[in-house]
Amino acid sequence: MSERFDFTGDELAPAYRAAVDAIEAGDLVVLPTDTVYGLAADAFKSDAVQRLLDAKGRGRDMPPPVLISVVESLDALATDVPEAGRKLCEKFWPGPLTVICHAQGSLMWDLGETQGTVALRVPDHENTRELLSRTGPLAVSSANKSGQPAALDVYDAEEQLGDTVAVYLDGGEVTGGEPSTIIDITTETPRVIRLGALSLAQLREIVPEVTADDEPTADNKPADDKPADDKPADVVADEKPADVVADEKPAEPTDVAAEASKQGEKPANPDVRPAD
Repeated sequence: MSERFDFTGDELAPAYRAAVDAIEAGDLVVLPTDTVYGLAADAFKSDAVQRLLDAKGRGRDMPPPVLISVVESLDALATDVPEAGRKLCEKFWPGPLTVICHAQGSLMWDLGETQGTVALRVPDHENTRELLSRTGPLAVSSANKSGQPAALDVYDAEEQLGDTVAVYLDGGEVTGGEPSTIIDITTETPRVIRLGALSLAQLREIVPEVTADDEPTADNKPADDKPADDKPADVVADEKPADVVADEKPAEPTDVAAEASKQGEKPANPDVRPAD
C-alpha cells in the first residue's frame, strides 16, 4: 500500500526516511522537481529500474535518465566530457538541462537497452536534491503512464500510478511544467536533441557553437538542402519526453561516488534515452 508524505516546510524527516527506505528496498518513489513530478528508482538496482519501466508501461528500449544532486558528481558517472559540455552543466545546473554523456565504463548498472551513454540532470528543487544526496543517483522518469501528460501535482501522479509506487512525496503543484532541454555532449560540439525550458539562444550565450538537429549546418545539411535525419538512437522519437527530473545547499559529491561503486551486472549495450 502506498504512503503519501508532505514534502514542504521544515518537518521533512519522515518524508526523507520513508523515501530512502523505499529506494533501498528497490521500491518506487514519486517526487517533485523543478519541471514535472518524477517516478524514481535506485539507478543501481536493475529490478527497481524494471519496476519503473513496468509502472509506466514502457519497454527497455526507452531507459530512464539519471538524477544527481550536484554538478561535481558529473565525472563520477560520465567520461570524456568535453569542455563545452562542462560549461553548460556548470551554468545551468541545478536546472532544466539534461545532458547525454558517455557513461563511465566501471559503473555496474542496467538502465535498459543503452548505447554506452547516460542522460544526467541536477534538478532545481532543494528538497529533492537533498534526497538525492541521501540515496545516490536515481533513475527518474516523468510520473505518468507512458503516452499520458506528465503529472504536475502528486494527486495526478497517484491517480495514474496507484499502488505501483511505495512513497509519494507531496511538494505541491510544480511551477515549471515545461520539460528540460536535452543536449548530446558525447562529441566536442554540443548538439540540442530537444528544446525545452532552455532556449537555443540561452545555450549559445555560454557555448556559441551549440548546434540543433532542426538547424541545418555544413556538417548535417544534406545535398538536397533538407535537414539531415540523423537523430541518434538515444532519443525517443515516438513519445515527446515529458521530462527528466537540483538546491542551494549542495550535498557532498561523495554520495554519488559511493553509489557508483555498487556491484551488479554491467549492461551489454549501455545508452540512456531521456524518458517521456
